[in-house]
Amino acid sequence: MTDNLAYLIKFLLDEMPEYRESARAIDDQRMLLRSLMNVRPPIPINPDFLRVQDEFLSEERELKGVVDTENLPEIERGISLWQGDITRLKADAIVNAANSKLLGCFIPCHRCIDNAIHSAAGLQLRDECAGIMREQGHDEPTGTAKLTGGYNLPAKHVIHTVGPIVFGELTQENCDELESCYRSCLELADSEGLKSIAFCCISTGEFHFPNDIAAKIAVRTVRDFVKGAQSVSKVVFNVFKDLDLELYRRELGC
Repeated sequence: MTDNLAYLIKFLLDEMPEYRESARAIDDQRMLLRSLMNVRPPIPINPDFLRVQDEFLSEERELKGVVDTENLPEIERGISLWQGDITRLKADAIVNAANSKLLGCFIPCHRCIDNAIHSAAGLQLRDECAGIMREQGHDEPTGTAKLTGGYNLPAKHVIHTVGPIVFGELTQENCDELESCYRSCLELADSEGLKSIAFCCISTGEFHFPNDIAAKIAVRTVRDFVKGAQSVSKVVFNVFKDLDLELYRRELGC
């Protein structure tokens, strides 16, 4: 694993020599690798690099431990609640709270979920997203959803959705857009024949949507959808903060 780490760092620094000086200030080599992966633009990827990267990320995935969503207890029919790192979840899809460029977070080691998912999936995820955006020709609208592969994640797919950004007071438009995020992800998963999907707390971090109202919208939208779903049979609300855990427990009546 150490040899792979050194190889990956050297490769990326050779590819992006402008970061050599700043890299010397980072003692943690794993943090350095993640930082370099975060800032790398979506340019063609060397197959040898991908082979080593995939081996390295697969080892990390197993060290973190994979959590199978099928084994999570249901609070009510088809709905589960789990607190932890969403990149550990084995599901047909996990949901990424993306930005409108849909390319992942370029801030080194940022604590947002977009950064975490792209870092665990590998460079292929940014590359696929870039292809989608080139073909689309414009920023991703708020409230819609796009499907990609999961690559080195335990999840088979990632569904990317752009949540509303709340400036000042919360508006009805913000609430409608957040509901659209959940509904679009569910409809896309259902149309693709996916059975399980895990949601993060969309827009409640960097986008400043109030956590309590977001939880109400999420639970209401999912409950309404699962009643008539054709394929989706398991929805997991994934939370990271204790605050969100308590809010979802309250909304789900547990």
